[in-house]
Order: sequence, then structure tokens, then C-alpha cells
Amino acid sequence: MHDHSHSHGSNNRIGWAFFLNVTFTIIEFIGGILTNSTAIMADAVHDLGDSLSIGFAWFLSKVSEKGSNSEFTYGYRRLSLFGALINGLVLIIGSVWVLTEAIPKLLQPEMPIVEGMIALAVFGVLVNGFAAYKLSKGKTLNERVLNWHLLEDVLGWVAVLIVSIVLLFVDWPILDPALSILFTLYILINVAKNLWHTIRLFLQAIPDKELSKSVYKTLIELKEVDSIHHLHLWSLDGEHHVLTAHLALQEALSTQQQLELKKSIAERLSKFNLEHTTIELEMTNEQCRDDSQAL
Repeated sequence: MHDHSHSHGSNNRIGWAFFLNVTFTIIEFIGGILTNSTAIMADAVHDLGDSLSIGFAWFLSKVSEKGSNSEFTYGYRRLSLFGALINGLVLIIGSVWVLTEAIPKLLQPEMPIVEGMIALAVFGVLVNGFAAYKLSKGKTLNERVLNWHLLEDVLGWVAVLIVSIVLLFVDWPILDPALSILFTLYILINVAKNLWHTIRLFLQAIPDKELSKSVYKTLIELKEVDSIHHLHLWSLDGEHHVLTAHLALQEALSTQQQLELKKSIAERLSKFNLEHTTIELEMTNEQCRDDSQAL
């Protein structure tokens, strides 16, 4: 019962943050058009990405409660990778669009409606600040990551507020497209990193090379183990990892000795917090059934 209420509370907080963010993103796009500010449009694209991230996190937190079944034997965690992929593609398309709008304005800058920028910036700080406050009460990894996204948004709106106040006193319209380009390049660099990481996980690359080395070292140190092959480490969603390995033994073991070895393996692997492990023991001179593909 406690776990269910904890999950329900997490869902509510993420839901709150999602509705606040998506509503404000719509207001931003409208406000960016009305104020003629590319900086606000750039931040609107950033907030759109965050809204998608929060929305997918909210959806996933609900779906993942269903657990695994006969069709999705590992559950639904890989949906978060799909969400990250869609999110990345949307942000790249949005960012390219902002750049096509902002770069020409560097050559022919237009003064935005500064009063409107200030009003939206103050509103942005308040909305994103409140959403970050709601999520700061959460303890889940999802909530912590999303909270950082929202705090980044708060800082982005502080930057817009500072630029708009400066524009009240000096006639430097180039500051608006310059700020939007800086925002957009920052988004693109981060999106490119995350997208590449997501694609690697889709292709079942090792999620963490150091973790793989540590797992190998932990298993090969067992006195009963002669060698290891077919060690595969991959990730369901970037956080929950799966391990399979074949352990070739030094000598034949009795049933009791095998049970003791399996217990020792389980104890050694427990520190890695792996989602699922499959370890196969191969006796002396036993031919590996996957030998044609042995690594």
C-alpha cells in the first residue's frame, strides 16, 4: 500500500508539472509572436522539449506500474527510450526553425515589444519555479531529473528578463536574436549528446564501459571460474541494466558446490543493482552451444 501511494504521489507531481509546462509553452509561442521576440521563441522550443520529457515521464510512470507480461517480458521500460528519441527529434526540428528565424535578424535586428517580454519573463520564472518546487518534493529519479530541467528553464527566463530590462534603457535590438541563438545552440549541443546516447542504447551498446569492466572483474575473481565469454550488458532504459554471461569452470562441481557458487555470484552482483541477470555455468570440456559466435 505504501509503494502504491508513493507512486501515486509521484504521478500527481509529474502530472502537475506537465500541465503547467504545456500550458505555459502554448502561451510562450503566442507571446513570442506577439512580442516579435526570437529569444522567447527559442525558450518556447526549450519548454516544448521539457513538456515532452515530462509528458513521457508521466506516461511511463503510469504504464510501468503494469509490470511485465507474456508479451512484454521485460515490462515497458524501453518506452522511455522511445520517448527520448521523439523528444530529441522534435527539439532538433524546433531548434533549426528558431535558427532560421534568428540568424537573419542578426543582420537586420528588429526591436521586440520589451514590456511584453518582461511580463512573459516574470511569468516564466514564476510558472517554472512553481513546477520545480512541486517536483522538488519527489524522491524518484524521474522527478529529480525533471526538476533539473525546470531549474534550467528558470535560469533561461532570468536571462530573458535581464535582456528585456536592458532593452528598456538601450536601443540594442541585436541582443534578442543573439540570446535566442545562444539558447538554441545550448539546446542543440545537449540534444545531440542525449540523442546519440539514446541511439546507442537502442542498438544495445554497453551503457557503461566501467560497469562492464567491474562486472567482468568481479566474476573472473571467483576461484571456480576459468574464463568468461558471451558477457552481454545492455540497458532497458539507460537506468535499468540486464546482464547475461557464460562462466567456464575450472573443474566439475557437485550440485551442492554449484548452488554455493550461484549464491556467491548473486552476492557479488548485488552491488551493481542490475535489473535482470542470467548466468550460465559451463563444466570442464563442455562445448558451448553458442561457440560459433563466442566472444
